[in-house]
Amino acid sequence: MRLPIIKHLVTNDSMDAVTLATAVDVLIELSEARGVKDEEMDAIGELVSNCEGAIAVMEDITKNNTSIKDALNGFMKRVIGSTDHE
Repeated sequence: MRLPIIKHLVTNDSMDAVTLATAVDVLIELSEARGVKDEEMDAIGELVSNCEGAIAVMEDITKNNTSIKDALNGFMKRVIGSTDHE
């Protein structure tokens, strides 16, 4: 998961949560294809996590009227906090 990629998706006016959710569905379907190699699976997983992160940030912005900067920072704090407990 990379914050610059998530920020790019969030600030791109042609992207919305529905478009990203569709992209996630396509990527997941691709991951289930026969013959997908491990390195391809890793790349798909990274793309899915970035899209899902962008969706979460977009939801925070719209539901809580959070600024983009605060929504991105809050999201990364939650991600880092969840990995600290593992």
